[in-house]
Formats: sequence, C-alpha cells, structure tokens
Amino acid sequence: MSLTLRVRARARRLDVDLHVGDGEVLALIGPNGAGKSSLIACLTGLLTPDAGRIALTRGDAGPGAAANELWFDAGVHRRPDQRRVGWLSQGGDLFEHLSALENVAFGARCRGVRASAARSEAMEWLERVGIPELASRRPAQLSGGEAQRVALARALASRPAVLAFDEPFSALDVDVAAGLRAGVRELIGDLPTLLVTHDLLDVISLASRVAVLDAGRVVEQGPAIDVMRTPRSAFAASLAGVNLIEGTIHDGRLVGDGITVAGIGAPDAGRAVAIFRPAAVAVHLDPPAGSARNVWPQQIERLEPLGDLIRVRSTDGLAADVTPSAVAELGLVAGRRVHFAVKASQVTLQPAQSPAVDGGGAPKRTP
Repeated sequence: MSLTLRVRARARRLDVDLHVGDGEVLALIGPNGAGKSSLIACLTGLLTPDAGRIALTRGDAGPGAAANELWFDAGVHRRPDQRRVGWLSQGGDLFEHLSALENVAFGARCRGVRASAARSEAMEWLERVGIPELASRRPAQLSGGEAQRVALARALASRPAVLAFDEPFSALDVDVAAGLRAGVRELIGDLPTLLVTHDLLDVISLASRVAVLDAGRVVEQGPAIDVMRTPRSAFAASLAGVNLIEGTIHDGRLVGDGITVAGIGAPDAGRAVAIFRPAAVAVHLDPPAGSARNVWPQQIERLEPLGDLIRVRSTDGLAADVTPSAVAELGLVAGRRVHFAVKASQVTLQPAQSPAVDGGGAPKRTP
C-alpha cells in the first residue's frame, strides 16, 4: 500500500502534501514546532484537519489513484480505531499493568483476535524482536531498549497498513538505539512508514527519502542520501553537519544577508545556496592574506567539543572545526571577534530548493 497525506490545518499552520510509497520510509525532519507531530496526529486521527485527503492506495499507484481505504476527505473522517496505523512514540507508552506478552497481545486483540490466539501471536512477535524471555515482565521491569522492542512488537501485531514513528530511539542509549535500528528496517517490510526524527543516524540507516518541514510546510525533500549530501534548507544542513548560506547569484557569486560567497558550480542566476563543511573553515584573528577568497568577520558564540576537534560556532550560525591547540594559541572564547576563511574551491554553489511541485504536490529537488 502507498499513502497519500494531504493536510490543511489552520490552527497548526499546517499545509502539507506528501506521498509515501510501498515499502518506503520517509523521514520527517525540521525544527521544533515545524508541524511534524501535528502531521502524525492528523494521520492517526487524533487531530482533525480543516481540509485535505488521507488515503491508502494499493501498490505505488500515486496520489491521484482511486483509494482502497479513504481515512479523511470531504465528508469522510474515520476514527483513530478505524485507521490501520501502527504508532511508536518516544516513550513506547506501554500499559504498565500488563506484562510484555499482554501488551503485544493487545495489538492483536485490536483486530478482533481471541485472547488465546492473540497471546500466541504476541509470543511470535516477541521472538522476532529478540526478547521472548521477557514475556512475563511488566514495563517497570524492562530497560528502555527492551520496552521499545515490546512497543514495536505491539505496533506490528496490530497488522497495520502504515507505520508512524515519532522519535522512537531518542530516549535510548547510543548502543541500544543502534541495535534496535538494525532490526527495524527488516521488520517493517513493505509498509509505508513516516519517521519523525532529529537524529542523523535514523535518517542514514532507515530512511529512503527525507522531507524537511518548517513552519508547517515542506521546504525540501528528496532521496535521503541526496538531502544529506547537498542540503538546501538550513535545518537539513545543520543535521548533516555542514554550513549553508542562502542568497541570490550575482556575477557568479552568492550574495546573502550582508555576505558574499565565491564557490564552484554557480548557477547562472536566481536563488541559490552555498554549502561547505566546518573542517574547510580556518579561523584567524586578523584578515588573512593568501588564496582564500572568502573571508568573513564573525563573533564567536560558543565552543563545542567534537571528538579530537573543537567546533567554533559564530553568532551568524556558521561553524569551523579547529584543533584544541589552535583554540589555545588564538585564545578563542565566546564573544571574541575573529575572521572565518574558506577557499572558494571548498564551497559548492547550487540552486535553492525549487518551489515547483511534482505529481504528489511536494517540492522537487532541483537536479
């Protein structure tokens, strides 16, 4: 099945068109308050949009095909219990008074399966998520990772047509989250899946595509690898760990808000973005002489440890990665005025995200 999710909700400033294909994992990323959780609430039926269409279509027939299941449209509004959505939240939301087995069996019971058969199915799911020995334990007796495995098994035991994950690994230790991610992709099979996340590892390891939401609208989307390699929105750039400057091309350079950037691959004209990695940025106390064609005065906002390096963030939102010895030698501290320098050969200029829409009503990535 594929999912059409077209939502207009004025109170939430939500205006989104998305299509999730058969077996596709679409990562929803964006700043807090962008509308990600509100979109999931519309999908599950917990929030009623003002207008739109939420429908399932057999295979990957596209958003314009006749719906096999219509959950929301003009005159149609299925209750949450009438929608086949398997939902997994950050906390798992297990029933504290039930054992792990009974929690998972609840998913099967929601389909009308009798108690004994539901428990049998539940044990099979606990085996598939790797914790059959924990069947008799209650949520208070489980670790965070174990509880999320139970919650995942419960969601899948309901035999959903769509999965919705709302930051399911954010509360887990790094090693625990990695182990759970490894099994999730296989377990979800060919279900269209929406994955709300702020974690780059979730995007890289699970997502087929990425949609970036900001102020209730999709501002960028495309294949996950493309969005992370060449982001065209500020949030995607911050998640991918690169600097991004927006502006307009003039005479082969990008001119932004008080800044001019030289780089390679400049489009002829129009809106564009400059992308460069923090490791390519050198920090100087005085304007440097030499081959760097981009030099910008900056004020340090903060210093962050980054493995063997220190990330220097400026009040303009740019970042430079330098060694601890360089920090000491230059006396870099918050509030100090410095100059960031980067060679033009290290900067990529490319068209900004196009406002054009494809057949699913979503912004295209410009080639």
